[in-house]
Amino acid sequence: MRLVVDLNRCQGYAQCAFLAPDVFTMHGEESLVYNPRAEAEQRERLARAVAACPVQAITADGLDEIVGRTSDAAR
Repeated sequence: MRLVVDLNRCQGYAQCAFLAPDVFTMHGEESLVYNPRAEAEQRERLARAVAACPVQAITADGLDEIVGRTSDAAR
């Protein structure tokens, strides 16, 4: 799975680091560090982290089916 974070868009809200700490961490107060090649086992947490980003700075290949399933379960 491939992750991309637009670091120019990221505002350091750290919602991703809270929801997927094995993939995203904050270095200091404003600098995000992440693993662009996350493990498949992290898919559900990554889907939540992508959805929770207030500025939509995170994109991930292969999460479409997980995001759809998570949205359906919330209804």
